[in-house]
Order: sequence, then structure tokens, then C-alpha cells
Amino acid sequence: MPGGRLTQQERQQIALGLADGLAYAEIARRLDRPTSTVTREVMRNGGPTAYRADLAHRATGHRAQRRRQPAAQEPNATPQPYGRDAEAVRAFEEVLSTVMMQSGMPRMTARVLACLYITDDGSLTAAELVERLQVSPATVSKSIAFLDGQGMVRRERDERRRERYFLDDDIWYRSMMVSARTTAQLVDTTLQGVGVLGAGTPAGTRLENTARFLDFISETIARAAEQGRQVLRTKPGKPSDADA
Repeated sequence: MPGGRLTQQERQQIALGLADGLAYAEIARRLDRPTSTVTREVMRNGGPTAYRADLAHRATGHRAQRRRQPAAQEPNATPQPYGRDAEAVRAFEEVLSTVMMQSGMPRMTARVLACLYITDDGSLTAAELVERLQVSPATVSKSIAFLDGQGMVRRERDERRRERYFLDDDIWYRSMMVSARTTAQLVDTTLQGVGVLGAGTPAGTRLENTARFLDFISETIARAAEQGRQVLRTKPGKPSDADA
């Protein structure tokens, strides 16, 4: 399997694959690259509908140049805890944020959430997020406001009166319950359509079958979320810094 950065020719093949409607996995197979490489490449450069090979190639060069500049200023990077590989952590953070974006989360919000997720404390200040993500305080504030509104983070003041953001252990439980409630609302709306279009008519039957299906899905999601909630609160044994 080839390694290193994607070439301009490979990016052109990605663009052609997207134009042909190929899945990321199929494009990756044809390039003999990991699917995550193709997924990350596309999502970092406009998404499947806006991806352009030449623009993506130039943007990657600019990002690489920006990364080299701080590296020259700070040759002794802070070591990762627990013997982690810093480059592997950075790559995983990109993949995690990309997957969140594919689920519908805004790009910067996904980056903020991924950044919080890979910290051992699950907590960062606004200044720390700005430094890690190299974005403006206003950008971080907007993303945090979105996450806070969804109940996915909580805010507290630390001993220095700085606003600190924490991941909530129940964020995915809440996310599933929001999905269940939204689906339940769609069920109610669909059933209203049955009354308007007429039960037994082709359109009415279609809506009624859809309502039954969505009602089953909504109840299943809510029930599974309640049953699995305890898993989110399970605390594994804490590793030592010596563990690799």
C-alpha cells in the first residue's frame, strides 16, 4: 500500500470517482489507499459536491507549510501522555471530526468536539481550543454555543475564572433521545397526512406505512438508549503513564 501524501494525480482520480458517484471505499480501493484517507481528503476540501482536485492539492500544500513553521520554532514538542504517538493522535482527531461531519455536524463544531474528546480530562478552555485548532475565539464560541444548545458540553468557571468546557458523559444518550423525539414528531406529521390524503388511497397508504415504520424506529432508539445509558457511565481502570 502506498504511503505518504496524496499526489495530484490521485486527487484527480478522487474527483473523477466522486463525479461517477463512487463510494469512498471504492475510490480508496482503486487508489490502494485506506478509506479513511479518502474520506478525510474529501471532507477537508469542500465535501463530495464541492471537491476540486487542483484546489485540494494547493490547500494541502499551504497546510503543510503552516505546520512546518511552528515546528521550526518549537523543535521540542510536548510529549504525549501514556506513550502515545503524537502524529497518530493528530490523524485520529482528523478522522473522528470527519466522521462527525458526515453525520451532519458543522465542520468547526465537529473539530471542537473531536478536540475535546481526545483529551484525557474531556475539558479545555476557550484559549486552549483556539491554540489547538488555530482559529479565532469567535469561531470557538460559535461552535461551543451549538454544542451547549444540544446538551453536548457544559460550561464552568475554573479557579482562574476562565470559562472551561467539559464533555458530558451523557452526550450520546441525549443525542439519541433527540433523534427519537424528532422521529416521533415526524410520525405525528405523517399521520396527519393520512387524514388529509385519505386512508386507503395510494398516497395515504404510503404515509401510513411510513408512519408505522418510523414509530417502530423511534421506540427502538429510545428503548435502546435507555438500556445502554449505563455503559456511558462505566469507568475503566486508569492506565499509568508507563503504559504504552
